[in-house]
Amino acid sequence: MTMPGEAASSAGVRVLKVDLGARAYDIHIGAGQLARAGEFVRALSRGRAFIVTDAHVATVHLSPLEAALARSGLAVAPPVILEPGEPTKTFAGLERLIASLLGAGLERTDTIVAFGGGVVGDLAGFAAAITLRGVDFVQIPTTLLAQVDSSVGGKTAIDTAFGKNTVGAFHQPRAVLIDTDLLRTLPPREMRAGYAELMKHALLGDETFFAWLEGRGPSVLAADAQATPEAVAHSCAIKAQIVAADERESGPRALLNLGHTFAHALEAELGYSDSLLHGEAVAIGCRMAATLSVRLGFCAAEPARRLEGHLSATGLPRRARDLTNQAFDPERLIARMRRDKKAQGSAITLVLLKGIGKAFLTREVEEKELLGFLRDEFE
Repeated sequence: MTMPGEAASSAGVRVLKVDLGARAYDIHIGAGQLARAGEFVRALSRGRAFIVTDAHVATVHLSPLEAALARSGLAVAPPVILEPGEPTKTFAGLERLIASLLGAGLERTDTIVAFGGGVVGDLAGFAAAITLRGVDFVQIPTTLLAQVDSSVGGKTAIDTAFGKNTVGAFHQPRAVLIDTDLLRTLPPREMRAGYAELMKHALLGDETFFAWLEGRGPSVLAADAQATPEAVAHSCAIKAQIVAADERESGPRALLNLGHTFAHALEAELGYSDSLLHGEAVAIGCRMAATLSVRLGFCAAEPARRLEGHLSATGLPRRARDLTNQAFDPERLIARMRRDKKAQGSAITLVLLKGIGKAFLTREVEEKELLGFLRDEFE
């Protein structure tokens, strides 16, 4: 595949640029990159490194990261180890993290190293955005979902009673270091959840990439030494281009929310529990967006069938009932979708499809049509 936006490539390492002027940064992608973390962070940091991770990642990967930082001669503060999972992404979790950082003497010249999945990246990034009015941070994502999505683009946030990621800030990392070898320790379900976001990037803007995934998806999910880095790099390149064109989501960046308006409503109804992982919800949401697009006459039936086939082939859920027996109330889902941060006034914002690789944004789907669709989906 021809990859858009590749700045450099050598010794198996792909380097992509997120072109944001003074806030531009590089994404380094390849196997064995964790061993380079010391030189990588040292080149960016003017002070100490503060690792923020979670208990799961710390058990498996923290020692190699600490060793890599130590070899560079970089001063490293004691790591902050969070409880894993979405429930940590709250005001209380944010307060505990900031207290730990300040208690360890964090200064404006220091660098926070977000080392983990999306929860760690979101929380550590938000803490970096607001502590001492802003400090530098770098992303070293350890899950496929974080590698292809949440580590790129500078969105940082916590969840509240009003919805997912409803309090946060745009705060770009200084750089992103992606070691695809770290994916070998992920459970298959976590790999599939991350694959959903990777597939979403192809679905919204690159039919050639989607066709490639149809042939190589199982290899990507198996953390194949060639297929997985290529897929991660291509997915990151798509997102980097969109972010560079619309950093603060005033226009085309909203397309990245394909499937998310449905997904976030489903996650909220389940209390952000492990019964439905975010990537699984995105897979279901993308299928719902495709189905609704066909129902409304925006899209032919074949692309939706093709998407369903790919979800089945990769073991991703197509419907919520594939994972949970929870009953969903369509009117409650609509109410949550009205509170979605992309909504404007009384209009619910949806990303729909005209075909694979042809996503578009609309606020013109009437609520009665959407409610009828949800009733058919869940009743």
